[in-house]
This record gives sequence, C-alpha cells and structure tokens, in this order.
Amino acid sequence: MSLLFEPFSSRGLQIRNRMMVSPMCQYSSEDGFANDWHLVHLGSRAVGGAGIVCTEATAVSPEGRISPQDLGIWKDEHIPGLRRITDFIKAQGAVPAIQLAHAGRKASTARPWEGGHQLAPENGGWQTVAPSAIPFREGERPPLALDEKGIEKVINDFVDAAKRAYKAGFQVIELHAAHGYLLHEFFSPLSNHRTDAYGGPRENRARLLLQVTEAVRQVWPDEYPLFVRLSCTDWVEDGVQIEDCVWLAKELKARGVDLIDCSSGGLVPYAQVPAEPGYQVPFAERIRSEAGIATGAVGLITEARQAEEILQNQQADLIIMARQMLRDPYFALHAAIEMGKDIPWPAQYLRAKPQLKPAQA
Repeated sequence: MSLLFEPFSSRGLQIRNRMMVSPMCQYSSEDGFANDWHLVHLGSRAVGGAGIVCTEATAVSPEGRISPQDLGIWKDEHIPGLRRITDFIKAQGAVPAIQLAHAGRKASTARPWEGGHQLAPENGGWQTVAPSAIPFREGERPPLALDEKGIEKVINDFVDAAKRAYKAGFQVIELHAAHGYLLHEFFSPLSNHRTDAYGGPRENRARLLLQVTEAVRQVWPDEYPLFVRLSCTDWVEDGVQIEDCVWLAKELKARGVDLIDCSSGGLVPYAQVPAEPGYQVPFAERIRSEAGIATGAVGLITEARQAEEILQNQQADLIIMARQMLRDPYFALHAAIEMGKDIPWPAQYLRAKPQLKPAQA
C-alpha cells in the first residue's frame, strides 16, 4: 500500500495525501500584495493534486522582507488578495498554508535574477535588524541589533500576522526559523553574540523563537496545525548542529507545534552544503525518532518512489517538495499514475486521465 497517498491527520485537519508544496519565494509582489501570479502559481499546484500548498516566505513586517517584491501580511489590506487564493486552493481539495517570516539581516536585497545584492536606501533598501550587528556578508552594511522594544515588536508582528492569516482562510501556519533569517539568526551562535537573556546558551538563543511560537499558538485556532521550519545544521563546526535541533524540537512540541519542517543551512555564505538527493532526510528521521514529533522531509526529493521510500522507512511524515513542484505542478497526479494509485482528477481534466493498467490496479 502506498503511504504517499494516504491521508495525513494533524489536529482537526485531514490532508488528502503526504505531499506538501514547499514555500518558494516568487519575488513578484508590489507592497506585499498577492496578485494573479500568486493565484496561478499556488492554485495550479492545488489543481495538480498536492495535499498542502504553502505560500512563499510571507513577511510579517515591511522590514522583514527579503526583497522589496516579497509577499506580505503586515496590514489588513493584504487579506482579500490572499483570501482569493485560499478559497481557490480549498475548492481543489487541498489545504492552504502560509509561511510567516522575518528576513532579519538577510533583508533588503535585490531579487536573485537582479543580482541578490544588498540594496542601499537610495535604491529602495532599508535598515535591517538582527540579534547582533554582524552583517551576512563581509562589506555589507551591518544590521541594527534589536533592543527589548524591537524584540517585542517582532513578537507582536508575528501574532498580528497569524490573526490575519486566519482571516485570509489559511489552515496551516509555518513559522520560518531556518535559512539564516531572523529566528534562525537568534538561535545560531554564529550570528548571535548577545550577552542578555537572548544570547549565550542555547536556551537563551532559542528564547525568541519559543516566545513567538507561544504567542502565535495562543491566537491560532486549536483545530489548525502549527509547523516550524528549522535549519537542522548550519554546516559549520561552531554553528547549530542536529543535536541542538532535536532539543529545540522537543521544546517546540511542548508549546503546541505539530510538525518540524527539516531543512538546513543558509546562515552564512561560506558553509559547504553536501547537496545530493535526499541529503536532509536524516535530519527529519532523527527529529521524528528522538523528539517524538511529526516531521517533513525536504531537499532534492524529485521522484515518487524516492518519496514513498522515505515514508515507508518511517523517516518522515510529510514529503515537502520545492523545485520538482516548479518543474511539474501536477506532480501528485503523475506520481499516482506511476504508483498505480487511482486518485480523483479535476473534472475539467478527466478527458486526459490515463487508465491504469490491470496489473497496476
């Protein structure tokens, strides 16, 4: 029996299969507003059969954007455009999710296809913030180290964003605490040199993420899941290691988190990442086993049988796919054919649905 097409239950949600569209930045917004590009990009993956369709990193504040063109949810005016998208995703039988994010010191950059460099204020950039005044790259303008008032604003921004996410019709929130963005920056000793209650031992460095998690869980409905994306290693000797994230996953579970999305890296530009098919799956397996929490596996998972093997081996509970979903919005429909699984197709596309061979049925 294929586990890839078995429903996944989390709190009050029944998700139709184990495939989730990973958050993937589109850098196509103006002033944070969702537009037709986001509707078609996310909607086509719901039509294509994915179980969960997640937005890109969605900024909780203007200064939390990676680029000026990032999607946002820092004001009520953003809600209607997002609601249009969630309504469509639900109508296709998928679950709409949103990744709430603050880019920290990696904010204020040009889009990747425009060079990805730090933007000066006169070119549309802004002052970035971080746990410590350490720039991401040598030669960049340093971020402003957040004071107590700034930290309080970050927490409130995440809470307000979660409230808006509910009004916009989302059913899953993922907190972005990976890839070198603000919540990850606080947790890693490479970027956090503070000496106050938010620095030093990992219990202190985890404080902001845990506070954000607690605050969001209080305003997010009990029947809806809360996910957290972690970078399970910085791929640098003195940085975050998997042991730290096993501990952190236990702390997050105790605060109402339902699944850890297990990614890695992104904190420093000099990390050597050994990218190969499934290279992050061992992180998902270890956190699942040792922290006793559901996990999502992500990272160069491109084939249906590869995904099925991960689930059969109990290495993860969800398969979170990025680039392959860009290549093939209908990956889930195609995977079902490959695996001999007869799943519903959109009525509008039924004329194109292949018939399963008797030997496969």
